[in-house]
Amino acid sequence: MAAIDETVYVIGQSRTNTDNAITSRFNAFFIAFEINVRSDIILDMGCTHTIEITERFLRGLMVGKKCTGPFDIFESEIMRRYHGSSQRAIIVSCKEAFRQYRQIKEKYYQNR
Repeated sequence: MAAIDETVYVIGQSRTNTDNAITSRFNAFFIAFEINVRSDIILDMGCTHTIEITERFLRGLMVGKKCTGPFDIFESEIMRRYHGSSQRAIIVSCKEAFRQYRQIKEKYYQNR
């Protein structure tokens, strides 16, 4: 387990389809990550959801993976395995969160 000062919390958001239950309940899709800044490994994640299995399934896809490197690896895995109506929103939200992570790491952790 990483020391608490070696992790950062980032969140990405996206709109979902108007007929999606997440839109009715939360007005958007949010996905959050705790990432180890030394290894770039995703330690935990959470997301807005209406069915518990959604978050468990996404956690299984993402926890333990590096969030740096080509995003198309994440995108293709989500497209291949997640076939819920929030698929596009998940991809956009992850992309935003990982972009934010890179900016934070560059600004605050470059010399570590």
